[in-house]
Amino acid sequence: MARKRSYGQYCGLAHALELVGERWALLVIRDLVLGPKRFTDLRIGLPRIPTNVLSSRLKELEQAGVVRRRTLPRPAASVIYELTDYGAELEDIVLRLGRWGAQTLGDPAPEDIVTPDGEVLALRATFRPEAARGVHARFELHVGDVTVHAIVDDGVLTAGEGPLPEPGLVIVIAEISALKPLLTREVGAAEAVASGFAELTGDPAEFEKFVELFSVAPTPADVGQVA
Repeated sequence: MARKRSYGQYCGLAHALELVGERWALLVIRDLVLGPKRFTDLRIGLPRIPTNVLSSRLKELEQAGVVRRRTLPRPAASVIYELTDYGAELEDIVLRLGRWGAQTLGDPAPEDIVTPDGEVLALRATFRPEAARGVHARFELHVGDVTVHAIVDDGVLTAGEGPLPEPGLVIVIAEISALKPLLTREVGAAEAVASGFAELTGDPAEFEKFVELFSVAPTPADVGQVA
């Protein structure tokens, strides 16, 4: 494969950045972590990526052996993109990077949006399986216009897009700016409800459980602000 650019260093990290470090590349991988997608599906999930840039990123990731293109059998006969086995090894890295970034996410800009794939990955990135042993819960989460769900079954998480039949708790967070304080525990479950950050349908005690299961530890700076 002809390299588009090189850092000129014989280093695994430098080589990794040469493969997946271009703008939008990791977000393409983020969305493919959830499963194969058509080009149009990727465009919907990344509404601000120019079509020519998405085409370039997919071609580069194919050449790097990270993504492959496949045609579904009839009657679908659609071309889809999916991670190769090599590309799938990035899943844990993407989740860890998302968890790390969430700690200092800051307030959203007026033009910032949330996407279903982004929120599903956020649930997976912030899930704490050690806190979910013996827990059986069904959550439906609305953040802005996006609806996702999470099923916790004795330490195992199943998360996806859309509503959930018979959820144990429905959580509505109208403003995306309210999500980060919950993730970092700057705002507790009871305070989030009292302040109007979150609206619940179901047992409020389940919201305490949700915040415990899906959160990242606050940074030292955040701890100082809370104190």
